[in-house]
Amino acid sequence: MAEYKVELTPPDISPYRAGNTGVDWVHCLDSGKPGPTVMIQALTHGNELCGAIALDWLFKQNITPLQGRLVLAFANVEAYARFDAGKPSASRFCDEDLNRVWADDVLNGRGDSIELRRARALAPFVDAADYLLDIHSMQEACRPLMVCGMQDKGAAFAKRLGMPGDLLIDTGHPSGLRMRDRGGFGDPLSPRNALLIECGQHWEQSAADVALDSVVRFLALTGMVEQSWADAHQRLPLPARQHVIRVTEPVVARTAFFRFLSAFQGLEVIPKAGTPFAQDGEQVWVTPYDNTVMVMPSLNNAKPGTTRVRLGRFES
Repeated sequence: MAEYKVELTPPDISPYRAGNTGVDWVHCLDSGKPGPTVMIQALTHGNELCGAIALDWLFKQNITPLQGRLVLAFANVEAYARFDAGKPSASRFCDEDLNRVWADDVLNGRGDSIELRRARALAPFVDAADYLLDIHSMQEACRPLMVCGMQDKGAAFAKRLGMPGDLLIDTGHPSGLRMRDRGGFGDPLSPRNALLIECGQHWEQSAADVALDSVVRFLALTGMVEQSWADAHQRLPLPARQHVIRVTEPVVARTAFFRFLSAFQGLEVIPKAGTPFAQDGEQVWVTPYDNTVMVMPSLNNAKPGTTRVRLGRFES
């Protein structure tokens, strides 16, 4: 795994602990007018700083939504409190991944963990949201990527947002249901919609700029702010073109000896079908088709049952 410099400073989010919703770290800004309920969440993972920076900035703008309600939430604050720039990967979660527990049978089951307790507190807000933006970042220095979920409606929504350049339609996560796939977000017939943006490498400065722009543009797209306000606060130009990548299969480690045969950071294209790209014990993984895209390769925590990479192809 490559070593990356921590260029970002974790903001002090303690002023936002006492919200107005009865749940710590969750705030609801109500316009008093009819309209959608829009939710923006940061810190699904405690070491992903860019979302916290973007929400901290947004709170300081003192905006009032033009319509409906705007819910702003910091998710895994206990993991975030453990962030240490000397060991920046160690605070992803406390007990388990918060973004794998959103199925009803898990939320309503007998399990208990710091993350499950937090998910149960956040679930009513998630279930009430018409539109959700979940802000993330990535382990490797890959260009920004929008995880649009398993339905085409997510990619259509991201195209209306206009960013980033790469839009991913996938098969879900084999380790558990993500927040962005919960309920109506994952139903092709529901008008509810969600986006999960991967803003870049966890600790690079550009990830914070991408996160902030995604928030500003999302607020305008959902009618929370005037377009002129959003235009005045954008930092980055829109990509010249957006491309859809459709995942066909995840590659899940079977042994602790899984390794890639080349150095990948993400979104590399392997031209020929049948090209070996990883070895897992005696098994050699090969590309299933020409121009296979390597989506979000994971280079650490190589435990059996973990997803190491997703394989996809560009559709546009």
